[in-house]
Amino acid sequence: MAPADACDNPAARLMSAHHPINDPREIRGWMLYDWANSAFVTTVVTVLAGPYLTALAQADVSENGVVLALGPLVVTAKSLFPYCISASVLLQVLLLPMLGPVADFTDLKKPLMAGFCAAGVVATCLMFFVEGPRYLLGGALLIVANLCFGASIVLYNAYLNDIATPDRRDAVSSRGYALGYAGGGLLLALNLALITFRETLGIGQGLAVRLSLLSAGLWWGGFSLFAFARLRRRRQVLPRPDGSLLYAGVIGLAGTLRELRRLPHTRRYLLAYMSYNDGIQTVISVASVVLAQELFVAKGLPVDDAFLIGLVLMIQIVALFGALAFERLARLIGSKRSILVSLVVWAGLVVFAYGWLDTQAQAWGMGAVLGLVLGGSQALSRSLFSLMIPGGREAAFFSLYEISERGTSWLGPLIFGAVAGATGSYRQAILSLILLIIGGMVLLVATDTNTAVAQAEADSLTGPSPAGA
Repeated sequence: MAPADACDNPAARLMSAHHPINDPREIRGWMLYDWANSAFVTTVVTVLAGPYLTALAQADVSENGVVLALGPLVVTAKSLFPYCISASVLLQVLLLPMLGPVADFTDLKKPLMAGFCAAGVVATCLMFFVEGPRYLLGGALLIVANLCFGASIVLYNAYLNDIATPDRRDAVSSRGYALGYAGGGLLLALNLALITFRETLGIGQGLAVRLSLLSAGLWWGGFSLFAFARLRRRRQVLPRPDGSLLYAGVIGLAGTLRELRRLPHTRRYLLAYMSYNDGIQTVISVASVVLAQELFVAKGLPVDDAFLIGLVLMIQIVALFGALAFERLARLIGSKRSILVSLVVWAGLVVFAYGWLDTQAQAWGMGAVLGLVLGGSQALSRSLFSLMIPGGREAAFFSLYEISERGTSWLGPLIFGAVAGATGSYRQAILSLILLIIGGMVLLVATDTNTAVAQAEADSLTGPSPAGA
């Protein structure tokens, strides 16, 4: 499925002439960024931001009261968090498709990645000051942080083709995700200890949560410094169009879309990924809110933050081994079949959450299964897509890929928020996500990944169309 040699690609040949490919030091630096930014995903998006902002809003306007009305769009306390996630991704839809081409047309991939990382870190740290009626400020900071996170990940993913030959990308991608789960899990464990022993430390639950949010920003920013010290700045590969960077981004986006028309199987794979990953990432981003409401609030019990953090921590640990296990599975049955196996399990998890989830013990069991397939579906999807990209266009294509990456999906949270707001039921809302997972499976089955790789190689040799260059 993979090209025989990276040097078949003229763009890869040009880049490797200036910086060695498969350099262990740079690969470790690239992986370290996953260790750094995963703290934001786990502590902020997956565990604490949703329940915390929801609780602040519910304390102010009642369980499902209106917090904001924007014409026909009514944001309730229950739908505030998913709508914030959806809004951040709608902004990414506008920004990221133009950001990628700018990185391809210039040597700014590393500076842009560092800049968006810094902005995301600042927004995350400022969430420490969100308390009481400031939940709308918290929502705005979450939107900014998630937007910047997604932008930095576009450029991070584009580095995969710079640092590793095609035959090594499954392994590098999977090990990067594994290190990310380890880093995110370690900070989550520390935050679990902080929240669990907050009374011993003489602090309240709200302060413990805000300190945990602050720690995620500091972790992300601090370890990123070590990652950027090892990542090398790549020289410009494609000729830049005359005019401003914004103009280059618009021209580059038009060229990328033209290239997608010449690559029908890459296009189909991208659509499949956007569908099933929308479902997966929405499940991840709303899991803590659903569990808090269904296992505690709906039963008249106080939300157990220690249970929620402990559950996600367990998922992180299992996902670390799951990512490595699916790398081995891909060697046996191929990346595409391995992804399909994981999607069948994801669909089963959604059905179980709707019909049977009722106890904390069941949540632990479901979380273990979720962790097993989480790493595999993400790591292999990324490495498989990297083989379907024409040389020199990595950032442009990964900008489209990132629109539905790691909890930045827009359609899933929008559907979930709409169903939750209309029915008042998180169970019905989470069941609706199975349509996205199954739809993605169907499209993936219909995608000839071998042909997609061959078409991308041929397009690398001919180069982008003049209007897109």
